[in-house]
Amino acid sequence: MVQPELHPEDAGRERDGDPREPRADQAVADAPEPVGDEYPEAIEPGPAWDRRRAVLLRRAGEELVAWVKTLASAAVYATLIVTFGFQVARVEGRSMEPTLQDQDRLIVNKAAYRFFGEPQVGDIVMLDYPRDPDKSFVKRIVAEAGDTVRIENGRVFVNEVLQPDLYVPPEFRSYENHGPEVVQEAYYFVMGDHRNNSSDSRHWGQVPRGYIIGRVQLRWWPLTEVRTF
Repeated sequence: MVQPELHPEDAGRERDGDPREPRADQAVADAPEPVGDEYPEAIEPGPAWDRRRAVLLRRAGEELVAWVKTLASAAVYATLIVTFGFQVARVEGRSMEPTLQDQDRLIVNKAAYRFFGEPQVGDIVMLDYPRDPDKSFVKRIVAEAGDTVRIENGRVFVNEVLQPDLYVPPEFRSYENHGPEVVQEAYYFVMGDHRNNSSDSRHWGQVPRGYIIGRVQLRWWPLTEVRTF
């Protein structure tokens, strides 16, 4: 809630004819009285003014350079998107924490699996939600065609080999059981890194190859958390 600001000069103002005493916790200071004609004179141009002007010009130049860099970065992103089939995406939700945070901005490489091979286990991908292709999810590929997936007490086994999931903190682990199930040809088993807060292949099944839009290539926002994948 925003409350009105109390100015010290209002503390002693009369209201309805009654004088108001300053509160004990308020400091009321008298303005200093001028002595004779000792008023400050205007600062004449000189070395001090020249130094101040130089500082102001330098700061303005730095701000201009920062804006130019920002605009140049935006132009580069736009060129990449148009020329090479990249797509800008925004994370909504916490299912990929701590790797990706809610409202992170991503660059998705839609050409990655068209010209440079197939999706690989460990890739972070954007995909169409199998139950509603109008929605898109971001998940990590855990297993591919022919693999047998089994989850025991939250631990993921692929072909009976325990998977190293160092990107999943202990507080994000789940303790459920699932499978075993064999991943079909041209399908993938995907999961969110936040295992106990993710809707993924454990709940709605394997993802067809054609539903994978592209590979998450870059997190470009926030600028302090820029990272490639």
